[in-house]
Amino acid sequence: MNGFVSWLPVTAAPAGLRLAVKDVVDVAGMPTGAGNPRWLATHPIPQQDAEAVVRLRRGFRVVGKTHTDELAYSLTGTNAHYGTPENPVAPGRLPGGSSSGTATVVAAGLADLGLGTDTAGSIRVPASYNGLFGLRPTHTRVSRAGIVPLAPSFDVPALLARDLPTLRAGAELLLSGAGAAQRPRTVWWPADIPVAEPVREVLRATLTRLVGAGLTLSTEPLFEPGGWDRVRAAFTTVQAAEVWASHGDWIRRERPIFGRNVSARLDLAADVTATMAFEARAVLRTAADRILRGLAADRVLALPATPYPAPPLDDPGVARAAVVRLTCLAPILGAPAVSLPVARFDDLPLGLSLIAAPGHDETLFTLADLLR
Repeated sequence: MNGFVSWLPVTAAPAGLRLAVKDVVDVAGMPTGAGNPRWLATHPIPQQDAEAVVRLRRGFRVVGKTHTDELAYSLTGTNAHYGTPENPVAPGRLPGGSSSGTATVVAAGLADLGLGTDTAGSIRVPASYNGLFGLRPTHTRVSRAGIVPLAPSFDVPALLARDLPTLRAGAELLLSGAGAAQRPRTVWWPADIPVAEPVREVLRATLTRLVGAGLTLSTEPLFEPGGWDRVRAAFTTVQAAEVWASHGDWIRRERPIFGRNVSARLDLAADVTATMAFEARAVLRTAADRILRGLAADRVLALPATPYPAPPLDDPGVARAAVVRLTCLAPILGAPAVSLPVARFDDLPLGLSLIAAPGHDETLFTLADLLR
């Protein structure tokens, strides 16, 4: 399959459920290339597994490493060096990224569980585009040891699966500490979600099933006018500052070649000043405080996982900002989020994202069970 990179022969692996690992996550004896040939050439082969891989090996066997967008700094699933993985459930459409290869091999049935990362939506976007279940965990319940950073304040190892039981099995191995698993009383579906009305209606129809199960639906707006774009812009600035702090020295030293879109983002990242980052972080703190006040222990926030289903491969109009408006909220909260393949739009998969208060990862599975 185009886009599946495997350095470990599948036939050599022991019996058990299969695990595909994104190429920013270390697997002992296998190169970590971070989606860029120069990174691959300038970094040694890891001699030990990332902590997330160690945990998941207790129930899954690694069958290979998978494509990622360069440095994981994209959401489309494209890669200027290695190509674009095929979307198995929406041929001719983008797979979503940056956990693109992981999503496509899971969707194609070549692996049972996918280990990727999610900084600005890199699990939730491909989950929506490929009709998968995805989990972005609470930040404090997972280790990032052995994972190439992008923006450390927002990075988190995350999971993809074709079914909820497999996702839950992976989460039980991956998560540290005790979490809450209570049944929510209220689903918060803000009236001001910035997506087209037909998308809102398709997903709202799904939420009526939760109302039928006894939950209350709240439509309280999330932000004041302009708030969604203000928070998205601040998130983008902080992410860019952290990306450059993580990789700027290596980029200056090695002068790697990047694809056009990633290169443009890195050019902007290089110009983010300390003052710009400081002011943007203040915006994010204010937004996080507001949202967390609304996310009581018995309440979850519901959003479209993406503002539209998978765009065509050659679509020049894919709007990163429209996606990040939705996907940046969980990372600024450090909160868990699931993407559930509950709807179709224009006969293509479209995911629903549920976000709980930090530490309430298990609560999301309780709610997901009601939508199966």
